[in-house]
Amino acid sequence: MNNCPCGSEKQYDACCGPIIKGETVAPTAEALMRSRYTAYVVGEINYLKESLVPEKHGDHDEKSVREWSESAEWLGLTITGTSLGLENDDTGVVEFACRYRQNAQTVEFRERSEFKKIDGRWFYVDGQALPPETYRRETPKVGRNEPCPCGSGKKFKKCCG
Repeated sequence: MNNCPCGSEKQYDACCGPIIKGETVAPTAEALMRSRYTAYVVGEINYLKESLVPEKHGDHDEKSVREWSESAEWLGLTITGTSLGLENDDTGVVEFACRYRQNAQTVEFRERSEFKKIDGRWFYVDGQALPPETYRRETPKVGRNEPCPCGSGKKFKKCCG
């Protein structure tokens, strides 16, 4: 595999690969978030359970996680914000958006994820789904019966609308 799916622009073997394989631990909550996304992309379902905080292992539904991982075409991860979660912290929050295509539909999933460090290792605790971002227009919306902004002199509905 060339570039890591997490979007870091590093090689997989120099980014999330060693974390997923257990050769090293994620140094930050964000690195753990990126490795978990990558695990979905490459189908490393066991890692997704292992990176959960131990008290949540009973809630892990391996079958549905595997189905989602295999049925989705993963399109990318964007980290939209972090709070704490650095090497010297014990807790952290990472907000992200990931895009995937499933059943011929492109979806953007946004989440605020909580992480906790136990004995020097980061774990995923829980996540809260966030609503989609609101689209904001740069210019006012042109009404159907207003003059067309192209300058033709016609109503918008009879011209460019």
